Amino acid sequence: MTASRPWRLVAARFGRHRLALASLGFLGVLVALSLAAPWIAEWRGVDPTATDLLRRFAAPSAEHWLGTDDLGRDLFQRLLEGGRVSLAVGLAGALLSSIAGALIGVVAGYRGGRLDEILMRLTDGMIALPLLPLLIVLAAIDWRKLGVPAEIAQSESFSLYTIVGIVALTGWTQVARLVRAETLSLKARDFARAARALGATPTHIMWRHILPNTAGALTVATTMSMGGLILFESTLSFLGLGIQPPSASWGNMLTGAQDLLHQAPGLAVWPGLLIFLTVIAFNFLGDGLQDALDPRSERR
Repeated sequence: MTASRPWRLVAARFGRHRLALASLGFLGVLVALSLAAPWIAEWRGVDPTATDLLRRFAAPSAEHWLGTDDLGRDLFQRLLEGGRVSLAVGLAGALLSSIAGALIGVVAGYRGGRLDEILMRLTDGMIALPLLPLLIVLAAIDWRKLGVPAEIAQSESFSLYTIVGIVALTGWTQVARLVRAETLSLKARDFARAARALGATPTHIMWRHILPNTAGALTVATTMSMGGLILFESTLSFLGLGIQPPSASWGNMLTGAQDLLHQAPGLAVWPGLLIFLTVIAFNFLGDGLQDALDPRSERR
């Protein structure tokens, strides 16, 4: 009963943040619909990849809820398929970035000395790099010239894994700095001193005592980075360097719609609106978690 009380207080503080609650509900519905996209397509009898040039730019109807695109494909179903890709990139990229950043931050903060200097200078160097040009350069790499078989390099899954790896490679720096700062504070606390006095190894203290106590800050940082990573994926796909057609993502749907704004503005409005709402929702969710996990933000 006592152990559950802190979490009930966290839930109560989070419940007062209406924008965070609304964002959580929106993201929950969006994730559920995106995951269920294949079953929804089967239930509706719609193939999101099937082209029908006789039904180009069809208006919304009972058969095509949001109409069709320039190739006669169902727009609603394409948005769900694009959501699966964009959300997967954001979630997977944020988790990988957080894991890498947490490992680097806790080791740098606890070990200190020369190792701390090396890791933090590496972090500062990554932060100093111009992010968007770096992402473009990494996304433009021809993996076939690096020895990857052509059938693998041109597959849809490899394109997705590449984008996830790229955004994770460049997204760990802020988490590393945050966890290092938390570690410097936590290792001076009484519980860490007691563990050292009892003969616990540095590795044991880092993984069993320090890192779990950074979970709150790490959760907030991970949540707030998801929106930014989804935006990066959309930017790369819009520039033609991300997820490649016929696979759908919100970014490459915008790319395909940029020359059709006067003829069919909905093709750009819907994916753009979903990108905007998703990024805003992740930011509001992060704000709510930050307030909920920080007792000092108690509201009257």
